Amino acid sequence: MTRLLKLLTVLFAACLLASCATVLGTRQVDLPLEKLQAGVDKRFPFSNRVLELFDMQLTRPQLSLYPGDDRVGISLDAAVAPAFMRNPWRGSLALSGRLYVDPLRGAVFINEPRVERFIVDGVDEARQRQLGKIAGLLVDELVRDLALYTFRPEELRYAGVQFAPTRISATPRGLIVTFEPAK
Repeated sequence: MTRLLKLLTVLFAACLLASCATVLGTRQVDLPLEKLQAGVDKRFPFSNRVLELFDMQLTRPQLSLYPGDDRVGISLDAAVAPAFMRNPWRGSLALSGRLYVDPLRGAVFINEPRVERFIVDGVDEARQRQLGKIAGLLVDELVRDLALYTFRPEELRYAGVQFAPTRISATPRGLIVTFEPAK
């Protein structure tokens, strides 16, 4: 009889634990802009040679959020040096991208990047347009796997239940990430 009681207790505990996921439901986590900025800062300076013709270096990222569109913007200082020149041209680059959350990697990423503004000091308008096209190639590479935030394993577990990030929305002060119990 005690063996049956132990078995029933274990089964009851297992059922209770399994139902915790549905009882807990979704939860939301706020990611402040300062925390996101710190994560982006770690990835810079970013240097790359584009089309084997230009060395580009991007520094001093400044993150901004566009709440209505769930997009993010990054403004950067840029240095562009054609392969045959020693002194780089200096300017600024502003890009934006759509925010998305990847539940499998447990991270917030940027998708669909676009160059919003690329200005190089002391360069004529025609060359400015050419450099803008080159900046577009660089932005695609820069943003391809740029995680704004990666969740630690302990952030994905709550009350003994494994959660996965499923939705994201931008606010003026940060991001709100919605988590649902993993299935």
